[in-house]
Amino acid sequence: MIDLKRKLEILADAAKYDASCASSGSHRKRAEKGIGNTEGVGICHSYTPDGRCISLLKLLLTNVCIWDCSYCINRKSSDVQRARFKPEEVVSLTMNFYKRNYIEGLFLSSGIIQSADYTMEQLVLVAKKLREEEQFGGYIHLKAVPGASPELLRQAGKYADRLSANIEMPVQDDLDKLAPDKSIGEIEDTMAEVKGGIDEAKDDAKCSNKAPAFARAGQSTQLVVGASESTDGVILTKAEELYKKFLLRRVYYSAFSPAQFTDPNLAKDPTPPMREHRLYEADWLIRHYGFSAHEIAAGLKNGNLDLEKDPKLAWALRHRALFPVDVNRASKSLLLRVPGVGVRNVERILKIRRFHRIRLEDLIRLKISMNRARWFITTADHNPDVFRLDSNYVLDRFRPQKLQPSLFDTGVSKVSVVTGEI
Repeated sequence: MIDLKRKLEILADAAKYDASCASSGSHRKRAEKGIGNTEGVGICHSYTPDGRCISLLKLLLTNVCIWDCSYCINRKSSDVQRARFKPEEVVSLTMNFYKRNYIEGLFLSSGIIQSADYTMEQLVLVAKKLREEEQFGGYIHLKAVPGASPELLRQAGKYADRLSANIEMPVQDDLDKLAPDKSIGEIEDTMAEVKGGIDEAKDDAKCSNKAPAFARAGQSTQLVVGASESTDGVILTKAEELYKKFLLRRVYYSAFSPAQFTDPNLAKDPTPPMREHRLYEADWLIRHYGFSAHEIAAGLKNGNLDLEKDPKLAWALRHRALFPVDVNRASKSLLLRVPGVGVRNVERILKIRRFHRIRLEDLIRLKISMNRARWFITTADHNPDVFRLDSNYVLDRFRPQKLQPSLFDTGVSKVSVVTGEI
């Protein structure tokens, strides 16, 4: 018999491979005499791949699984030590950790035990006990098990702030080779069911202030990068499709890294962390800058993003005929494509130029990244640097000294994803 402490060690460690974990975007009123909330201080203890700080107890209900996904350390044929929580144990851990101010919420996933419906029932039971018996008002993120019944998914959305059904691979051929028990069609059906619940809740809220909410923080998913031969272009195209079809809050990218118990047939060099990082930057461009996946992928060498340059800069260098851009005349959509100029500063530029013509000193006051932007813009006092864009001196400045920084390095490229200044 495994004691609770050992279960926690095993199942917390097993949960670290799921990147689709975040706590933003939810608002839940605390019940009278209840405990916990989804807002305020305290959500700052752990880091997601895009750099945000959150504080969630991140667990698997069990690492026992009837599926045999090659890239997963918890697959059926893996020789890892197995453990399983009882729903009551997860509830107790969550409440005890919250009362000690260790966490602000719970992220709960699971291996597939017996069937998709049985697994989903167990996950829902944990959330139900927290909400109804413990009056817990903190954040809850549940895994939406692909293939689970619509009734169970609707119950999950009633209690959870966010649901996530991980699609893992961008095309069915990849799943057929690496995860034969999964199908993109079934996973997307699950996403569609969640979206339907969210849409219905929004419509009901227009008619009544007391209408029950459903997955207030939306849904997310995860794509594994590097376990298959799919290129970044294929991955981004799938991510864009999911955003449009299911209005996902986020697509998370997880760089595949061979572990002790992953399928030895997949043994290879780990996916460079910088590849994952570039996908997050490209994802940001799709969601906030008006780029399409096709635009970003067009002209890529071998279909993968440039590890030396962020995707916005790489795109601008491939489309030099569009530059320099006159900041006093250019449209909003074109200004958003200038390297080093973020969304907020584009809005500021549009407001400022209504009152006077913008000069270089104005852009410096806005704290625009002039080390990148100056080669692509002209202002009222001109900008001679634009004529040096093709010189070796300038191009050398765009080549970083190291190609694979840690996700927690504080370089310009990482900061750009967090602040939006790409």
